[in-house]
Amino acid sequence: MEHWPQALKSTLRLILSSRQPMCFWWGDDLLQFHNDAYLPMLGKRQPAIGQPFKQLWSDVWEDVLPFVRSALSGKGTWMENLPLTMTRNGYEEQTYFTFSYSPLYDDLGDIRGILNVVTETTRAMKDREALEQAYADAKEHIREREQHEEQLKLLNRELAHRMKNTLAMVQSIVSQTLRGASSLSDAASTISARIQTLAKAQDLLTGMSVTAAEVSAIANAAIMPHSDGEMRFQMQGPNVYLSAQQALGLSLAIHELATNATKYGALSLPGGRVDIRWACDGDESFSFDWRESGGPPVSEPSRRGFGSRLTERVVSDLFKGEAKIHFRPDGVVFSLNGQLNQIADLDR
Repeated sequence: MEHWPQALKSTLRLILSSRQPMCFWWGDDLLQFHNDAYLPMLGKRQPAIGQPFKQLWSDVWEDVLPFVRSALSGKGTWMENLPLTMTRNGYEEQTYFTFSYSPLYDDLGDIRGILNVVTETTRAMKDREALEQAYADAKEHIREREQHEEQLKLLNRELAHRMKNTLAMVQSIVSQTLRGASSLSDAASTISARIQTLAKAQDLLTGMSVTAAEVSAIANAAIMPHSDGEMRFQMQGPNVYLSAQQALGLSLAIHELATNATKYGALSLPGGRVDIRWACDGDESFSFDWRESGGPPVSEPSRRGFGSRLTERVVSDLFKGEAKIHFRPDGVVFSLNGQLNQIADLDR
């Protein structure tokens, strides 16, 4: 050491007396010197004193080479939280360092080394990443909770809206049936059957979707009590979803048609049958047909009851179109032509 330049000795005294992690590299091979505070950064790279920079830190040499060249050219550098992937403890790990490289001069004023004042920020960066992830998770949780609360509000509004409509429909069914009934027992039986149909339609809506039900499921639920054979009903049509109100209206209409067909029409004879068809065009227009055949001769009734009015007028209003029952000699025909509610308008 008695032959070392005074600048080298002074730099060594400086870093050994500091509690800040520091090292420096000196000479043509940039041999390493460091203080005790720097030891944790070395890991298992021991012994390190006197080892060439490029050899000791070979795994990160290419990453720091630009800073080395800058310092050796006389220009100091500063880098904050530089990510470095190194193998200092026998395994590859992601590390972060905040450091400065400054040129070191010999006794003649020539650049002979690099001073490295460094702080490892790996733990701080990992804590920051964990905090950012926790913050992101918290934001996502809040977003999901707000979305859930909004869905609950929509559901509550939907349930309240549907309850009002259902009660209004029940009130109409009861009052209109009582008005046209010949006796209280007949009225009670008719009211019970119609409300049961309404309840089945509600169950269907609740089971399939909050806002919509498919036509084939609606029709099957309505005709089930009247189907006594595989050939009684033939249904054909695409998958079409109706809003809750349209589904309830069509379900009641099919129930009325099936009840009348069982009493007086095609379903009153063993060979009678009903063809049910529906279609939907691209412009949301909807058509539905009920055709009876194989039953007794049909004639226009002298009196039209609430069931007929429900089947025609109520359904016409719900579908914003035209619904009509035709009493043809070979069988009753019900035809509906209207519009489907748009998705945004379902149950409104």
